[in-house]
Amino acid sequence: MSTTTTTLVLVPLLAVLAPLIARALARWVTFPGIVFELLLGIAIGPAVLNLVQPSELLEMLSHFGVAMLFFMAGTEINAAALRGRSGARAWGGWLISFGVGTALGWVIAPGLGAVIIGIALSSTALGTLIPVLRDAGEFTTPFGRTVGAVGAVGEFGPIIAISVVLSERSTLQAILVLIAFAVVAVLAVWQAGRTSYPWLHRFVESTMHTSGQFAVRLVMLILSALVALSLALKVDILLGAFTAGIVWKLLISDASPKTQEQVESKIEGLAFGFLVPIFFITTGVDFDLQALLAQPWTFAAVPAVTVLLLLVRGVPSMLAAPSGTGRRERLAVGVMGATGLPIIIVATSAGVSAGYLSPTTAAVLVGGGLLSVLLFPVVATALRARDSADDIPAA
Repeated sequence: MSTTTTTLVLVPLLAVLAPLIARALARWVTFPGIVFELLLGIAIGPAVLNLVQPSELLEMLSHFGVAMLFFMAGTEINAAALRGRSGARAWGGWLISFGVGTALGWVIAPGLGAVIIGIALSSTALGTLIPVLRDAGEFTTPFGRTVGAVGAVGEFGPIIAISVVLSERSTLQAILVLIAFAVVAVLAVWQAGRTSYPWLHRFVESTMHTSGQFAVRLVMLILSALVALSLALKVDILLGAFTAGIVWKLLISDASPKTQEQVESKIEGLAFGFLVPIFFITTGVDFDLQALLAQPWTFAAVPAVTVLLLLVRGVPSMLAAPSGTGRRERLAVGVMGATGLPIIIVATSAGVSAGYLSPTTAAVLVGGGLLSVLLFPVVATALRARDSADDIPAA
C-alpha cells in the first residue's frame, strides 16, 4: 500500500482502538482517551514502527482538529464561574503560574523560549477535564464549576499569551491587533447573547434529522469565520476557535433543553468522533521520541516536568477553591488545574518552528504534559471520592 493509503486506514483504526483500550482498562483505572490516541500515534509514527509519516493531509486535518477542540472548550465556558471571587482568584492563580513558569523557563531557554515554557507550565487542559467531570457527575457541582473556571482561564490566558509572543509583529503591534480582534469578538458575543433567536431554533429543529443539518453547517460557518479573522489579523487561530464556541453557545442557549442536547450530541460527534482524535494521533506521529531518548537526563526530566506542573500550575489553582472547601477538595482542584497537554503541544510546536525551543525541550515538556493527563485526573477523582466518603456519617 502507498503511504497515503496506509495513513487513511491506520489513523481511523487507531481512533477506534483508543476508546476500546480505555474501556478495557476502566475496570481497574480510568484514563482519558487522548492518552491512548497519543501513544498509538507514537507507535505508528517514525519513532517506532514507521508505518505513517507526517504529511500535508494529516497536518491539515490536525489543524481542523485543534480548532474543534478549542471550539468545544469555548462552548463549555461558564460565564458565571468566571465572575466574582472564583473567577478573580482563577485569573490571579494563572498570573502567578505564568510568572513563575517563565522565571523557571529562563534557566532553560532565555528570551522568548522562557515565555513559551511559562505558557506551557501555566496551562490547563479544560477539554480533557470536561469528560472526566461529566463521567464523575461533577460537572454542575461547586467543585466542577471551580475546575471549569480554572480550566477556562488556563486555556484562555495561554492562548492570549501565544497570540502576543509568537506574533510576527512587534509586541505593541501584536497587542493592538489583539485588542482589535477582541473588539470584534466582544461585539459578536454581545450580539449573540443580547436577544433570543426563536426563528433560528425552529430552523435548527426542523433540519435536525434531515440532510439539511443546519446546526452543524452554522457551527462550521461561525468557526471558519472567526478562524479566518484570526488568520487575517495574524492572531493565533485558537483564539478564534475559542471565541466561536462562546458565540455558538449563546446563540443556542434559549433553545429547548432537548434541542440543545441533540445539537450538542451532533457537534460532539463531529469533534470527538472525527477531528479531535486525528489531532492527537497526528501529534503522536510527529512526537520526537528519539530526542527524548537521546540522553539519559531527558527521559528522567519528564516526571520532573510533571512535578513542575503540579507546583507551578496546581498550587496557584487552589486559590480558586470556594470558601470553606476541605483540604482534599482543595488539593483535587489543584491537581485538576495542573493537568495540561493541548496548549503544551501547541505552544512547544510553535516554539520549535520559530526556533525558540529545541526539539528535545519540546519533547520533554510534552512528555510531562502527557504524564499529567495520565495521572492527575485519576488522583483528583480519588481525592474527591475519599472526601465524599469521609462526609458520610457513620451508622
